[in-house]
Amino acid sequence: MIKIALVDDHQLFRKSLSLLLNSSDAFEIVYDSDDGLHFIAYAQSNVIDVVLLDIQMPKLNGFEVCKRLKVINPEIKILIISQLTSKEVIHYVMECGANGFCSKNTSPEHLEIAIHKIMEHDYYFDTNLGSIIRDVILWDKKEVGNFDPNSSLFLTKREIEIIKLSCKEMITKEIANKLCVSPRTVDNHKKNIMKKTNAKNFIGVVLFAIKINAISFEDL
Repeated sequence: MIKIALVDDHQLFRKSLSLLLNSSDAFEIVYDSDDGLHFIAYAQSNVIDVVLLDIQMPKLNGFEVCKRLKVINPEIKILIISQLTSKEVIHYVMECGANGFCSKNTSPEHLEIAIHKIMEHDYYFDTNLGSIIRDVILWDKKEVGNFDPNSSLFLTKREIEIIKLSCKEMITKEIANKLCVSPRTVDNHKKNIMKKTNAKNFIGVVLFAIKINAISFEDL
C-alpha cells in the first residue's frame, strides 16, 4: 500500500482528495495538512511514499517545501498539484527536485495513474501539459548550448540507452532484460547517471539528456 501525504491550503480539496484515494486499496492517507513547516517536521520521522503538494501555501510555499524535503528525506516522491501551469511555474517545478506535476484539472483516474508512475518510474508529468513542458525544455536548453552527447565527460552510449528505455516507462527489470544485463547493473548505471548529471531525480536526468542532444523529444 502506498502511503500518501496531502499538503494543500484548500481544506475542501484535501478532504475530497483524501476520500477519493482512501477508497482505493492501493493507497493510505497518512498525513493531511496545509502547513508546510509542520509537514517537513513530520516527514523526518515518519514513513511516506508520496506527497501530493500544492504550490501556494501560507507558511511555506511548495517549492521551498520540495527543496527542504529533498535534503532531509530524498526517498519521498513529490507530486506537485497546482492550478498554476505557466512556463515559469513548470520550470521551477523541475528545478526544485519534484518528481512530477499534475494540474488540479486532472481527472481522478489520471491522478491515480500519476501516483503509480512516480512510484515505478520516479517521474510523471501531466500529458495535457506537453506543449508547456516542451517550451520549458527549449527555454532551458538555450542556456546550455550544444555538447557532444557521446563525450565521456557526459553520457556513454549505454547510459543513453538506459535513459531512452526509462523514458518508455520500462522498469529496471525490463531494461535489464532488454539489454541482457543484470538489474543491479542497470541500477548502478542509473546511480552513475544521476551523479554525472547532478540530477535530483530522473526528471533532471531527462532534461540534461535533452539539453545536450543525447535524446530527442521523440524519445519521451
